Amino acid sequence: PSLQMLWLLFLSLPGLGGSVPSFPGLIDSAGWPRWSAQCPAGRWPWQVSVRRYNKELELWQHRCGGSLIHHQWVLTAAHCTQREDWGAYGLRVQVGQLRLYDHDTLTNVTKIVCHPKFNQSLSAEGGADVALLTLEAPVTLSERIGLVPLPPASLRVPERKMCWVSGWGYSSLRAPRLWPYQLQAVMVPIVGNEVCNQRYQNSSTNTGQIIKDDMLCAGSEGQDSCQGDSGGPLVCSWAGTWVQVGIVSWGYSCGHRDFPGVYARVMSYISWILEYVP
Repeated sequence: PSLQMLWLLFLSLPGLGGSVPSFPGLIDSAGWPRWSAQCPAGRWPWQVSVRRYNKELELWQHRCGGSLIHHQWVLTAAHCTQREDWGAYGLRVQVGQLRLYDHDTLTNVTKIVCHPKFNQSLSAEGGADVALLTLEAPVTLSERIGLVPLPPASLRVPERKMCWVSGWGYSSLRAPRLWPYQLQAVMVPIVGNEVCNQRYQNSSTNTGQIIKDDMLCAGSEGQDSCQGDSGGPLVCSWAGTWVQVGIVSWGYSCGHRDFPGVYARVMSYISWILEYVP
């Protein structure tokens, strides 16, 4: 696939290197979210929207997803934070919202911690696509706002296990949805790294390892994350509870049968996360 087909799930904002806002999203084979019954309140209470101010629209615009892992910490993708003209002051976080931009009550971000192995020039494809955001004040947990449990570093997610990814991104690369709209979620099967790597190599001149050990693949034809979902959580049911096993990172196309979505593997970064998050 050409570079144009590769999507990193964040927005290209007017005046900042892109002319068309692009948001990643969840699709099914009909081009709409498979779980199209709108997410009920409290279903994914850890889902957050990471925002950046758009001067033209005079709006704190959705850039990426993220997940609340502590009262004062959000887990997201490093590529969502890599613009050099941003500091933490340039980001805001919205928690507890189902319908994007509906009665925003944004929280300031005071610190961005990118994983030291994240390479800006390689971006998400280089791996270590993990970042932490410190919130200015702890959020109050409620029916709509909750924390997602993190897995043990030793957790192995089996192939074909069905997990869920959520976000406000595109319903397909060709059909971005109008704003505001409801949080969507879709069930996706885990794809083993070896199989996933082979599929990506088949359409690449790169004969090396494309899907690295710190990545996780999930998705099938019509069941995938897409542009605008970056940084959001992939969760699986494990031992009777939800745990976040992946962070939406990158992929070729959206919902393509040959290219599952690629996620940062949370288990690879548990010890790093715990260096910062209580």
